[in-house]
Amino acid sequence: MKTFEEIGIEKHFVKKLGDQGIAAPTPIQEKAIPQLLAGKDVLAKAQTGTGKTLAFLLPILQKIEVDKNEVQGLIITPTRELAIQITNEAKKLLPTGCNVLAVYGGQDVAAQARKLNGRAHLVVATPGRLLDHVRRETITLVNVNHVVLDEVDQMLEAGFLSDVADILLQTPESRQTSAYSATISNQVTSLSKQYLKTPEKVTVQSESVTLSEIKQLVYETTDRAKQDTLLKIMCEHRPYLAVIFCRTKRRAKKLNEALLRHGFESDELHGDLSQAKREKVMKRFRDAKIQYLVATDVAARGLDVEGITHVFNYDIPQDSESYIHRIGRTGRAGGKGLAITFIAPKDRQALRVIEKGIGEKLHRRTLDTLSPKKDSDRTDSTKSKRSPKRPAKRRRT
Repeated sequence: MKTFEEIGIEKHFVKKLGDQGIAAPTPIQEKAIPQLLAGKDVLAKAQTGTGKTLAFLLPILQKIEVDKNEVQGLIITPTRELAIQITNEAKKLLPTGCNVLAVYGGQDVAAQARKLNGRAHLVVATPGRLLDHVRRETITLVNVNHVVLDEVDQMLEAGFLSDVADILLQTPESRQTSAYSATISNQVTSLSKQYLKTPEKVTVQSESVTLSEIKQLVYETTDRAKQDTLLKIMCEHRPYLAVIFCRTKRRAKKLNEALLRHGFESDELHGDLSQAKREKVMKRFRDAKIQYLVATDVAARGLDVEGITHVFNYDIPQDSESYIHRIGRTGRAGGKGLAITFIAPKDRQALRVIEKGIGEKLHRRTLDTLSPKKDSDRTDSTKSKRSPKRPAKRRRT
């Protein structure tokens, strides 16, 4: 394993990394950073949690000229949460005199413009709000020399392709571009051919260790009985903190309403919420004021909350990488986690795809095998005294 200095990172950045307890590069960093420092475009296949944020941040920050008050680096990401998260990571590494600004929806445009005022060297933005600034001429991208497209697959899924195309037209043709995606679909490949110049392809395989602390179960049910099955399992397991993944915003909203009717402290997280609402929901979840978060995949990108004991795949993901990304929300920092996936007869093919991708056959269960529960089926955190013996009553607001 190489050191950060051996792959080209300057000593003052290495010291900042060391102060954060980061001693050695991850595989994605070891592969991507030398290519980026050499000025090459990069197309990287990497999951959240592999260290890809530092893989693109370090080369950008190392090349920024702080004496030039112009935007030199641009990172485009599909969600506000990711923009905030990347910005916070950048702030831990900024050289003296270097400024970073997050630009995302839900903020006052005039206030953002005042903050920019020609002093931001690095901008981390969601596509829509960035285009708003470009059209208002409150930000110029003519001096950008490195563009990062983060979570490309999710940006395409969310319909941001035309916005991204308009943004890239505002940047120099000579720019360096790197793209990061959990999956390399035909769409992602097509986008890379259009906007990246003979990119170096970097792939980091999902490590099986990611799943080692997560017990995985599959409950066979039907679409009609899925909600009742979830409610019974939740009453039995009594999760301390749980994320419940749904396929669409509409299904997330409907399921959250059902949970609230049954007395569970829950809330929803999806793209239809205002930024203020999203931040309020996430704060309540982090503070354990709510125990259950019903979310779509796009909204949950970058979701990093300590203490998540359970992940429920209410709707099964369609590939193993999405599955790993979802269940990786639990079993972190040495803790135990439990991931439960519901499948109807029509979902069996998707389950086979996931099992092939992770190289493991998941344990099947039905409701008649739910009780009596064995202690081995519980995570340590589900035994917490803070977990109620029955669903908490919904508080009046």
